[in-house]
Amino acid sequence: MSDALLLGIDLGAGSLKSTVITARGEVVANASAPVETLTPRPGHSEQDPAGWWAALVTTLAALWAEGVDPDRVVALSLTAGAHTSVLEDASGAVLRPAIMWNDARSGAQVTRGREAAGAEILALSGNRISATWTLPQLMWLADEEPRVHERIARLLPAKDWLRRKLDGSTATDITDAWGIMLADATSGGWSPRLCALAGIDPAVLPAIVGSTDVTGTVTAAAAAQTGLRAGTTVICGTSDTNAETYSAGMTRPGIGALKLATAATVSTLTTTPAFSDDVIHYPHLVPGHAYAITATNSCASAHRWLRDALFEDIGFDGMDRKAQAAPAGSDGLLFHPYLSGERSPYWDPDLRASFVGLGFAHKASHICRALYEGVAYSLRDCLEVLRGRGIGFTTARLVGGGTRSALWRQIIADVTGLTIEVPAEGDASFGAALIAGIGAGVFADTDDAAKAIRVDETLQPNAADAAVYDAGFALFREAAQALTPVNHGLVAAARGAR
Repeated sequence: MSDALLLGIDLGAGSLKSTVITARGEVVANASAPVETLTPRPGHSEQDPAGWWAALVTTLAALWAEGVDPDRVVALSLTAGAHTSVLEDASGAVLRPAIMWNDARSGAQVTRGREAAGAEILALSGNRISATWTLPQLMWLADEEPRVHERIARLLPAKDWLRRKLDGSTATDITDAWGIMLADATSGGWSPRLCALAGIDPAVLPAIVGSTDVTGTVTAAAAAQTGLRAGTTVICGTSDTNAETYSAGMTRPGIGALKLATAATVSTLTTTPAFSDDVIHYPHLVPGHAYAITATNSCASAHRWLRDALFEDIGFDGMDRKAQAAPAGSDGLLFHPYLSGERSPYWDPDLRASFVGLGFAHKASHICRALYEGVAYSLRDCLEVLRGRGIGFTTARLVGGGTRSALWRQIIADVTGLTIEVPAEGDASFGAALIAGIGAGVFADTDDAAKAIRVDETLQPNAADAAVYDAGFALFREAAQALTPVNHGLVAAARGAR
């Protein structure tokens, strides 16, 4: 298979990316296309699945235009963000836009579920119920859109809905099954009790298979639309973070992964998931392992918000240049990146973002740098949760679009105190291509495929700036706690005004 090519497709929150690699793990080409997020009401975040498919077709056309030969693609796999599911009726029609993982609408249902069965949900699903999961989203639908809820005949996680468009299969992997919060984390199948809480029949859910299992081949109809060769092997795939942490090199305990994407995440590999209220757990691609993950909801999304709100004229590159002109600590300016509520360690959908400490001496440069630092502080908040449970680490692989900024990369090292390694290729589409290779037998197993992972850069914390950030982190936490009741009051008032 020396001339074989592998295709990985990743559906992100803002774009879909397709990457083609060789059997040696070398990137041949990649292409991206935007996907639109709808916000019909404050706190709501939705996408039209038809837009995902259009983006997939667009990226594949771009790859073929670059000279990639689709006849050499021996296998493909897909990834996408967890918790985002597509609902269909009995005819296969999509019932409504897909509710995203960063949607905050189900706060009332989360409170109700936690009060009535919080401990039971944790014991069954392995995770604490919060607004990011599909379970409370389905509870919201039952309350607010009952006619849609009663017509649900099939539920598919985002990557599985896309894959069915390619090979006709109806399946998901165990990681995305946990992400729906309807799977029994101990038995491995769907939980009748969790499905009852969501008000759905387990029969509407897909079969659970392995992430590297073959689910089918590209159909003639899909080939006609995409340019793929009919009969190309299709591999199930997994969640984006599972694939991304693996492709970054988090292949053994002791190495963590930090992700600067739409959201920011902190992950580490464990041999046994220890279910808890403060840490999310999923099965990992590496056999016999799970990964623990904590996350802050707004990272690149906060960066984009600031650009659109104040710096549209200079763009991201201009903001980065301005941030470089401000000192570590931004002369006392703090930013809390809670634009859409927060996950770990606060688990509070009603937290909101804030700049704290603004004075006449602050300039645009301070505002830009404070955003970088605020996301880094939030990542340290997440890291402290893992450290508190004895599963911290000293070295982390850094991935995601935010890694394009050299300043932001160094700030992450200085704030967290970690040795930061930046992989040459560490995104989910690259991970999906490796998964395609494992499933098709191009690679013998996850250890064999991991030989293709390379590190481009290593960063150490700067001692002087790290001292500034240690003091800043304490104030960041103190301000977050002090502003919590204010945030709750503002959100309650806004809801009452609608």
